[in-house]
Amino acid sequence: MIEIVKSDFPHGPFQAAVFDFDGTLSLLRRNWQDVMIPMMVKILAATNTSETTRELQTIVEEFVMRLNGRQTIYQMIRLAEEVAQRGTSPQEPLDYKRLYHDLLWKQVGDRVAGVREGRVDAETMTVPGIRPLLERMANNATVLYLASGTDLHYVQEELRVLQLDEYFEERVYGALDDYKSFSKAKIVNEIVVASGVPGPALIGFGDGFVEIEEVQKVGGLAVGVASNEDTRTGINDWKRNRLIQAGAHLIIGDYRDLDELAAAIGI
Repeated sequence: MIEIVKSDFPHGPFQAAVFDFDGTLSLLRRNWQDVMIPMMVKILAATNTSETTRELQTIVEEFVMRLNGRQTIYQMIRLAEEVAQRGTSPQEPLDYKRLYHDLLWKQVGDRVAGVREGRVDAETMTVPGIRPLLERMANNATVLYLASGTDLHYVQEELRVLQLDEYFEERVYGALDDYKSFSKAKIVNEIVVASGVPGPALIGFGDGFVEIEEVQKVGGLAVGVASNEDTRTGINDWKRNRLIQAGAHLIIGDYRDLDELAAAIGI
């Protein structure tokens, strides 16, 4: 199903495309929020706040999902601010990030190893239909970029494990220890300004706020991918609502109906 939210979007051919990674291409880190949010709620509860677990859950869900698409460190910076607001000295955001990665890797590491060792089919760890879409766009001379809020070395390795790296070559970007040196806004600016791609000739795919906002800011086509990471089919309503708020022109759940999608956007 393709939901047209705003009909005044540019149509192809597109010279460049920028993709988010987790939830847009890869499902290796599916439901990362089910690790991050409880971790943060537990940390905030330890400040002896009078807020209930449900109240903390609502607060954390709001800022975690609003910052989805930015580097993970920004969610941890916000966590540290929330801890300080409750009268407790926070840890460094980088320490919170390391704790989160350690917790998440208990799930992700097993999935990555399963695919690498052939115990798990790589296709089951991707958003359905992504490979044919990348193939079609590459064959149409669209230059493909990947920009993720996940640390770069993880993205590069997981992209190789899924055997999708050939489509992006060196055009893969991710979070850095020097987090101010990377942002999706900088990548979009590089594509439009440094590479000389007109805004309307850029298309972006993502399941988070940031990539949708940045692509539509420059006049490109912003496709919101409201993927259901558990079932690999249908629409995640939470993502859909947030993507619409971010300014998505279209909403899709996956790329299965490639011919219909291609006809709608002109690829």
